[in-house]
This record gives sequence, C-alpha cells and structure tokens, in this order.
Amino acid sequence: MTHQVHIIGGGLAGSEAAWQLAEAGVRVKLSEMRGGGDMSPAHQTDSLAELVCSNSFRSDDAENNAVGLLHAEMRTFGSIIMAEGDRHKVPAGSALAVDREGFSAGVTARLAAHPNIEIVRERVDTLPEGPAIIATGPLTAPGLASSIGAATGSDALAFFDAIAPIVHHDSIDMSVAWRQARWNKGGDDYINCPLDKDQYHAFVQGLIDGEKGEFRDWEKNTPYFEGCMPIEVMAERGPETLRFGPMKGVGLDDPRTGRWPYACVQLRQDNASGTLWNIVGFQTKLKHAEQVRLFRTIPGLENAEFARLGGLHRNTFIRSPELLDPTLRLKSRPNIRFAGQITGCEGYVESAAIGLLAGRFAAAELRGDVMTPPPVETALGALLHHITGAAEAETYQPMNVNFGLMPPIPGRTKKADRKKMYTDRARAALAEWMAA
Repeated sequence: MTHQVHIIGGGLAGSEAAWQLAEAGVRVKLSEMRGGGDMSPAHQTDSLAELVCSNSFRSDDAENNAVGLLHAEMRTFGSIIMAEGDRHKVPAGSALAVDREGFSAGVTARLAAHPNIEIVRERVDTLPEGPAIIATGPLTAPGLASSIGAATGSDALAFFDAIAPIVHHDSIDMSVAWRQARWNKGGDDYINCPLDKDQYHAFVQGLIDGEKGEFRDWEKNTPYFEGCMPIEVMAERGPETLRFGPMKGVGLDDPRTGRWPYACVQLRQDNASGTLWNIVGFQTKLKHAEQVRLFRTIPGLENAEFARLGGLHRNTFIRSPELLDPTLRLKSRPNIRFAGQITGCEGYVESAAIGLLAGRFAAAELRGDVMTPPPVETALGALLHHITGAAEAETYQPMNVNFGLMPPIPGRTKKADRKKMYTDRARAALAEWMAA
C-alpha cells in the first residue's frame, strides 16, 4: 500500500492518529520498532498502545473534571483509544481504568484490520521527507532523537517517569485489608491497607534508607515530573508528606476499628479478571529486592506476590511552544507533525488527544481544507493551546489537562459551581466549532 502519511510510533498517540487518518480515507503507514527487533526500557510487549505505567485513564466525570471532559470530547470524534478503554473497563470508582492487556490487544487488532493502515515493525532513525507524524513518545530511539535535534536546532528537555508495582490479588491478606473507595465514592473499588503511626514512620524511614537503583550517566541531573513522583522522593520531602499524598487515610473507615487509619496504602484493580492490583502512587527507583522487602512490611501485604515491580526511566520531550505551529507542525519542517508525550503533554488520554488532533489536522491538509484548532474553552483546545504557544518555552514542563489551561470563568463563583461552568461552556464551544 502506498501511504499518504507516515506515522512513527505505535503508542497511544500514534495509534489514535492512525485511526483518525484511516477513518478519513487516508492511507497510513504506521512504523513501530517493538516487534522488529528493538524494545524500549519501559515496554514489555510489542502490542500497540501498551500501557506502561498505571492502567487508569483517571476521572471519567465529564461534568466536574477536566480529564473527564477530555474523555467526552474524544468520544465525540470517534476515538479508538476511548472506545477500547470503554470496552475493557474495570471497576475503579469514578475513574476509567482498563484491563491493560485486553485494551492494547483490542487497539492492535482494530488497527491491523483497517484497510487504510499498514503496520510495519521497524525502527526509523531519520525524519521522513513526506507528510509524517512523530509519536515516538518519551523514549524515542537515539537515532531519531538525533535527527529531531538536527531539525529543531535545540536539545530536548528531559524528566523522569516512574512505574508502580502490581500485586497478585490472592496474595493480599483481606483479613487486614478491606475494599472501599474514599468517602464511598464508587463503591468498594479499591483495596485499602491501613498503617498506624509507628508503622507509617517506619515505612517512611525505610523508603529513605532503602537501596536505590543507579542512574546512567545520561540520566543524571534530570528533573522529576511532579505528577509522577517516586515515592521515596516524596518521603524525603518530609515525614508527613505521604500522609497528605498517596498514603492519606481520610475518608476510609477501617472496619476493624471504625476509624480512619493514620495512613493507608490503596491498590486499584489492574485487569478485567481482578487477579492483578497496582499499588496507587507507588512509583519507585528502589531496587527490586528492596521493594519486595519493604512493601511486605505494609499490613495486608506481608505475603504479597508481585506481578511487576516498580521502575523508573527517563522521558524526553521537545520544547513545543517554541518549535510547533498551532496545528502541531514543526516550524522548520512543516511536513512533520508531532503528537503525544514527546510534545510535553502528560498522561495517556492527553497523549491520545494530541494524536487525535494531529491526525485530523493532517487529514484536512491532504484534502486541501483548513481545520482551525478547537476553541481554548474546550479541553482539546486548551491542551493544544498550552503545547503550541501558551506555555513559556524556557520553563516548559509536562502538563496534564486541567481547568487552569482554559480561560477563567468571569465573575466570582463558588468553586463547586465553577467546574460545572467550565464543562458547560466547553460543550457549547465544541458544538459551535464542530458546526462551523
């Protein structure tokens, strides 16, 4: 098949971009190095759209949450990522969490079956000459990274991203742990392991004293992303930090005491059968043996068996506000678009959303049409605007979608009302833009 657009990278952004182009009648070549003899430091399979960290797409509340609003907007545009996420949903309260293997397999199968998509297992080391979308994510292979650097004239920024451990459900002691969502929002979708004051402080000290993995020379002096902070780094910020973060016990009633625990470790279902559960917020650079020893001091996890232990890897991204135009084209080479985490957006859904837009911009351009960017009042538009110009290039850092990226609601309103006002305004703006 002679392709019209070459997409490099089969993660969430590349998969979404390929789907949007193919559905628009555009012939696509999708190059993915996994399965062709190469593997990234973070991936474990050759499936497209593999989820390497959490299995959660975060809140699905489109009325009061910015990422839930982004979910809804993507569904409006026939997103394959949202369709397969909905299809492989597992219980997670008001969040959208998925069976990671079923989800990736579903995306892979649908893309492989599409007559307008050719999937090629190969590593690409240079930027293409024709229309292309670069969606290689935060672990871009060195050869292509060098080619990008040559085209942009600037070095990529970098930060660390971390992976949380996954526990086998049948190894959790449910006589100690119990199932409940915080404040009972969403039923009993989380498993909770309570710690008293002494247990908590011993655990924090263990995180600080625990043996960590060594960084490679090229990883040293790389800043962490605040939204995916390793748990031991949080512990070093102060003894109470974790109690106000991933280990907070508020809103959780220990059935053995009838009270909130001093601190609490939560686990979230990771697959459809409920056999695997990930430890929420426990991204870590601790060595594997140290993780097993320390995490088994958590009440309820004394005999925990781990399907996967935590890890840490370097992510890279370009200085998008300086380098990209409003339709995600590289200013120095307009035949090239960028999408996904390499642009500096953070999160599964955000990456896919930018892939969705890159695909639609490219399809419109091939038709000879002009597609204006979505309004900044929408989740899609606000995220795109942040990436392509609203953020300061010199201090640019990865960003999740949030209401702070949108124009403020005029006048003084209650905080609870303001969220609904943002989402109502976004829906109206999106409907008007689509009609036009």
